[in-house]
Amino acid sequence: METKIFSQNQIDDAVKLLAQGDLVAFPTETVYGLGAIATNEQAVKSVYAAKGRPSDNPLIVTVSDATMMAEYAKEVPERAQKLIKKFWPGPLTLLLYVKPHSLPKAVTGGLDTVAFRCPNDELTHELISKLGYPIVGPSANTSTKPSPTTAEHVYHDLKGKIAAIINGGPTEVGLESTIIDLSVATPIVLRPGAITPEELSAALGEKVLINTGKVADKDVPKAPGMKYRHYAPSAPVVVVDDPKDFAHLNLTNETGVMALGKILNEIELPAANKFNLGKNLADADHNLFGGLRYFDDKPNIKQIFVQGFSGSEDTLAYMNRLNKAAAGHHYMPK
Repeated sequence: METKIFSQNQIDDAVKLLAQGDLVAFPTETVYGLGAIATNEQAVKSVYAAKGRPSDNPLIVTVSDATMMAEYAKEVPERAQKLIKKFWPGPLTLLLYVKPHSLPKAVTGGLDTVAFRCPNDELTHELISKLGYPIVGPSANTSTKPSPTTAEHVYHDLKGKIAAIINGGPTEVGLESTIIDLSVATPIVLRPGAITPEELSAALGEKVLINTGKVADKDVPKAPGMKYRHYAPSAPVVVVDDPKDFAHLNLTNETGVMALGKILNEIELPAANKFNLGKNLADADHNLFGGLRYFDDKPNIKQIFVQGFSGSEDTLAYMNRLNKAAAGHHYMPK
């Protein structure tokens, strides 16, 4: 299969492909998504095949607005309405009860809930509006690999496996959306993102919990990113919690280092072995996946050390992705 690259003025071509059951990758403000009509079970199954994704990992349903979501949600509770008014379109995904028989099991994983997202991207809004149907929108990458933040990343992973990619340029946020479960008595963040639990709590006027548990092997996760290995390059990743510890590491030509620029300046390694995460946490959020992909394309790199952050809710999303990439491995000073 030839994978076409569409420019921003070729949305109609992308709509035609989706309408006939093909897969098209699309931009959002977070990461690139892999689109198929959410009501087309065969097309949705093709998404799992293209990504190599476990079939019990539910998919996010991407909509153009709250009106489209209401066609598939069993109800839109007041909590959801508050968050929609405050954060949509934007990097927030709402887990709600699904209207029976409105979406195939391949989307929901057989659960009675489903996650809805309305991204803040004009190209994607136009795409879904012209299509007239919601689309599934998992990250457009090979399963377990770092999520794609450019069209080039998507092409690297899915060339020949999908029909087309809409090139919307680099993404703005760089980490996937926050997922909040509104199907439970107390709202709970299932996956942290750019919108923090503190901001959600303020908008709702009530406490919001943060999921810290693991999903058992026999259970179906309620949302993406809860059960399976994610975001990992081929070389093992180690989190360095204290920037001072970079000075104690045994760094070689087979080592990659990802850190803020001011930290990298103090590290004696060839430029090719260093990836600048930027000046601050917001930059690091944006650049994390790009850095992991940068070293994944360097076969000489056998280990990657990445700067960790701590101290506030703002670090939750970054550390959630980094800890998954590192399988929880942190550098322990001797």
